[in-house]
Amino acid sequence: MTEMVLHQFGTMGPGTHVAIVGFPSLGLVSSIATNFLSRDLKLDLVAGLTSSEFPPYALIQGGRPMPPIRIFSGCRDNCGEGLDCGGVVVVTTEFAPKPDTHRDVALALLDWFEANGVDAVVTLDGIPMFVQDRYDILGAASTPEAREMMVRYGVEPFEDGMVRGISGVLLYEGSVRRMKVMSIMGTARSEIPDPKGAANLLETIKKMLPEVSIDTDPLYAEAAEIDKRLKAQTEAPDQGSNDILYG
Repeated sequence: MTEMVLHQFGTMGPGTHVAIVGFPSLGLVSSIATNFLSRDLKLDLVAGLTSSEFPPYALIQGGRPMPPIRIFSGCRDNCGEGLDCGGVVVVTTEFAPKPDTHRDVALALLDWFEANGVDAVVTLDGIPMFVQDRYDILGAASTPEAREMMVRYGVEPFEDGMVRGISGVLLYEGSVRRMKVMSIMGTARSEIPDPKGAANLLETIKKMLPEVSIDTDPLYAEAAEIDKRLKAQTEAPDQGSNDILYG
């Protein structure tokens, strides 16, 4: 078993909470989406997960060193028809943990969720496109109640197949613990970071959390800029380019 060290930086508010989890996946859509959420919603860093098995780095945000896996939280106001009212939690990181640590990372997160009043977990993942340039959403869930909720939000059920990585462990362990875990999988472009795919995932989150204001326009604008640069490079291939597509 890999040792996971969880650092608590703040406290959670009252009520039940929904957690949105994003580890790097195809097109980096899950990491882009959760990083965007933590910044756009101005969430507070409440906990972090570290391990000797993680890459040795510290992310600097606003001059402050951050742990590799970060847990942010904030209040949800004016609750509507979405998931149970309370707070919103976002788990995000830029690195993909080694496969032999996936179970330990997932269990550490589930333990923290249970100890901090998280009632439902939504994991975000990128999957290959079935049709070129068409963005689809599929989902799997841990319990019958979670599956009913997922369908209610317009997510097509993923009936047969495999959900890999930390999301897969969260799904199965969530079913064992009878915790509502939904894995939302969005198609994405594989050759470049895909902010449009990230925005497509967040459209489902907006349905789940109607009381939270999430503005996805910047992600769509960024996707349009990337397409513009790619088109310019394609039309002038002999000139070369050192432009950074995403950063």
